[in-house]
Amino acid sequence: MSDRHLLVSVHDVTPAHERRIERACGLLDEFGVERFALLVVPDWHGAWPLGRFDAFTNAVRTRAAGGAEIFLHGFRHDEVGGSRTALQHMRTWGRTAREAEFLVLPPDEADRRVADGIATLRAAGLEPTGFVPPAWFPGRGLGTVLRVHGFRVTEDAWSVIDLARSRRIRAPAVQWSARKPWRAAAGVAIAAARLPLERRRRVLRFVIHPPDVEHPAVADSVRRSLEALLRHRRPTSYADVVAA
Repeated sequence: MSDRHLLVSVHDVTPAHERRIERACGLLDEFGVERFALLVVPDWHGAWPLGRFDAFTNAVRTRAAGGAEIFLHGFRHDEVGGSRTALQHMRTWGRTAREAEFLVLPPDEADRRVADGIATLRAAGLEPTGFVPPAWFPGRGLGTVLRVHGFRVTEDAWSVIDLARSRRIRAPAVQWSARKPWRAAAGVAIAAARLPLERRRRVLRFVIHPPDVEHPAVADSVRRSLEALLRHRRPTSYADVVAA
């Protein structure tokens, strides 16, 4: 078991999802998972700035002090202020409901939002380990922007990326979507099928989005899948996986 790693992450960490985030973290507590990533959005949809929600940021700081890694997850997460090209529409078809913030940003705007995001997190007492673009869609030149700002790690839909060494670590993600009933049903079926197929994979990611904990079938699948994975894998940090 020691050579098979599980990267657990909670996405879309924002006061807008406070109750759901508490439930997701409570599930991890229940299974004794202390090493996991919190993907924090500094100003969810331009309406939930962290600086106005002291109790929430205090709770995130407490999690960080207990071993959780903090990731910057975009700035506002949605695509307001940008527009997709025809090619971007094709790339994102069926994968995100206009939440691929950094896909549609030119490098100078991406740089500004990354800088603002870092400043917002630090003002809240949070130091980000890495950056994950919303919906796992990076935009043009994002890797360069992240290196300039000192980030060591990012990820896309299939890999963890060591920015310092330009190295990809294959790490598929087990995830769900509770956005529509058919997506929820498909996610449950796919998760059940993938667990045995990915058993030999050295690094596997386990992703929880806030709505997952409120959809009965998805929440049950999340719980059963986590329990099964923890029999054969140990939760670890992104920093350790990149350093290995």
